[in-house]
Formats: sequence, C-alpha cells, structure tokens
Amino acid sequence: MNRIRDHLVAAGLYALLAAIFAATVYPLVWVAGTALNPGDTLLISSMLPEHPTLRHFGRLLRETDFALWYRNTMFISVSNMLLSTLLVTVTAYAFSRLRFKGRQVGLMTLLVLQMFPGFLSIMAIFVLLLQTGLLNTHLGLILIYAGGSVSFGVWVMKGYFDTIPRSLEEAAIIDGAGRADVFFRILLPLSVPALTFVMLTAFIGPVMDFILPQIVLRSSDKMTLAQGLYGMVSDKMNSSFSLFAAGSVLTALPITVLYMFFQKYLIHGLAAGADKG
Repeated sequence: MNRIRDHLVAAGLYALLAAIFAATVYPLVWVAGTALNPGDTLLISSMLPEHPTLRHFGRLLRETDFALWYRNTMFISVSNMLLSTLLVTVTAYAFSRLRFKGRQVGLMTLLVLQMFPGFLSIMAIFVLLLQTGLLNTHLGLILIYAGGSVSFGVWVMKGYFDTIPRSLEEAAIIDGAGRADVFFRILLPLSVPALTFVMLTAFIGPVMDFILPQIVLRSSDKMTLAQGLYGMVSDKMNSSFSLFAAGSVLTALPITVLYMFFQKYLIHGLAAGADKG
C-alpha cells in the first residue's frame, strides 16, 4: 500500500513539474517563433513557422533605435552592477564584522524595506530627481537602482560573510594586515558565489524594468530597451509584434548566457544567503 502511495506521489510531482515546465517554455517558444515568422502581425504568426526568416532582426537594427536603446541599457546595467556591488559589500561587511550601536535596528530596517514595492516611492523619487537636476539622466536612474538594491543585497552578502571563519581574519591581522587587506584579499575572494549573485541581480534589474525608466527618462535619446520595445506594441493602429519579438530575443540573449555561465555560483549564493541571518 505504501509503495502504491509513493508511486502516486512521484507521478503527481512529475506531472506538476511537467506542467510548470510547459507553462514556462510555451511563451518563450511563441516569442522565438514570432520573431522568425515572415509576417508582421500576431494573426498570421505561428509558434513553429514553416518558412523561418531573420528579416525582422535586420529591420530592427536598420529601422529602429534598437542599438541606441541597447547601449543605454547596458551602460545603466553595468554602472548599477558596479556601484550596487560596492555599496552592498561594504555595508554587509560592516553589519557582519563590526559591532556598533543601532546595528540590529539597521538590519531590521533593511529587512522591512524589502517588503514595500519600489513604485510606492515613485513620487518622492521624481521630486528628488527634479530638485537635484538628475531628472532625465542616466545617473539619476543608476543612483535609484543602486540605492534600492542595498536592502536585499546586504542580507545575502552578510549571510555569506557570516559563514567565513573569523579566525582567518584574525590570523591575517596578527600578520600585519589591515581592515582593507582583510576585506579585499580574504573576504571577497572567498565570497565569489554571493558576490556573483549580487552582481547578476544588479545587472539584470535595469534590463527588466520598465516603470522607473518611464518615469525618469523623458527624451528619446536616453530610452532603454524596455521603453523602446514597449513603443512597438503600444500603438493600437500600427503595432510591430514581430519586431518586438525579435528585440525580446536579442535582449534575453546576454541574460541567458550570464545565467548559464554563473549558474553554480547563483545557487550557492542563494543558499548561503538563506541559512544565515
């Protein structure tokens, strides 16, 4: 009886896994198929086109500002990745290794901040950028992303720093190393999984985001990929779904490559951040 129940449970789990896999892959295949379809509308598109073509990719590069949007997005993503990683690692090191007044309150504050959706602060962000002259600038958007990433990233990095024995730092300090030497030569090299996770999430965030760029960036020469691609399908009379699909495929490529290349580090980083508080 127990054996039959185990088989039924296993079959149910496999069925659930297959359903999740199908729900995940189905829209991706549709987007790729639409990008390769000869037509321009969804009505004549098929998931597996009979005569696939790369024509829409060529049109995307020739007839739109896709290259400009791509360059703007990569600049914002890479800048945010570097600045966010610096802020997160330094802050996490302070919370993990130093004992100071208000430490617990600071940690709890960062935890609570993660529970509020980012768009709740859009009005305050808009006024702040307007008063500081950073509205409609990439720098203003990068600073918003970097500040917003601290609350989540600090908990991940702190959790990983807590797993590294303090005896390694104490031995280095006895040998004459300073705080900076311990941080850059011992802690960071030993924290590659968590560091990779923080860097990747900071890089991917601006690529996926649409609301903040739409609020902050007002001129066409500063638009990001999300804004540009949305413009292709927002017009009710002249939507270009095939170009949109081709742009989506090109946008997803670098993210997919990064995930595949750093997959093992991402898993370790998430696990380490989850088992320490």
